[in-house]
Amino acid sequence: MHKRHSSTMLIASLVISGTIFLQMVLYFVAKLAGWNVQYNIVVTCHSWLKIIGLSSLDYILDMLVIYTLILILWKIGSQFYHAIRMKRRFKQYKDYMLTIDMNRTYCKGKDVFIVISHPTPIAITMGFIHPKIILSTGLMKLLTEDELTAVISHEMYHKEHRDPLKIFLMALCSSTMWYIPILDWCNQNYKIVKELLADEYAIEEQQTSVNLGSALLKMLKVSKPDKMPFTYASFADTSVNYRIGHIIDPLREIHWNLPVKMLLISLTIFSCICALFIYALA
Repeated sequence: MHKRHSSTMLIASLVISGTIFLQMVLYFVAKLAGWNVQYNIVVTCHSWLKIIGLSSLDYILDMLVIYTLILILWKIGSQFYHAIRMKRRFKQYKDYMLTIDMNRTYCKGKDVFIVISHPTPIAITMGFIHPKIILSTGLMKLLTEDELTAVISHEMYHKEHRDPLKIFLMALCSSTMWYIPILDWCNQNYKIVKELLADEYAIEEQQTSVNLGSALLKMLKVSKPDKMPFTYASFADTSVNYRIGHIIDPLREIHWNLPVKMLLISLTIFSCICALFIYALA
């Protein structure tokens, strides 16, 4: 059930955002190159605005396109900039012996884990193409071996499914296409679902929820690390209430109630754009 929900939210967000984004790119390139793009959503909007006597609003459309494209480039650039900076900091704190030992113990020597010497309990997965699992010595001192294994299984799920990339794409869609409000709802709930799926994987691996639950509670009792300025999947930062309830009662079903008003607004905006495009094609 959770897998279906996560796939639906991801696909829907990418399709909606991708459709609008592609049109904006075509429009922007056509403006620069002087192409005659006849069947474009934004061009069609321009024509309709002129027909109904609101030609001055076409400048607002131009500004919206430029604003959206710049915002996308800014967020992508900011993500890579902060991720590179953080990787350098992690390298400075890296405990090479523990890193080698963890990789040998849990993944047959493959370069998956990076252990940093830091008192704050940290367990995150970062990176888009080849995600790495970052663990701190503070985490390893705080947890028992079984609890640590549960946390590692949780993060391994994020790594194997490349969740940092998916979470970033969802956040990018919701923040740049803010005029489609359902994207923000999908973004928030997608992160919750992915954490629940990672928890379910860890519980299945150990055949018990005790270790995962105790690890989560221990990490909540200590001071939380500051939010990092880039996208990552963290063990103890997201949807804690949902996860505790799910760990206590794994059979309890979580109902994902769509916000009807938000959905109708989003469908109306998207449908109007698509209708204009279809009319132009006809």
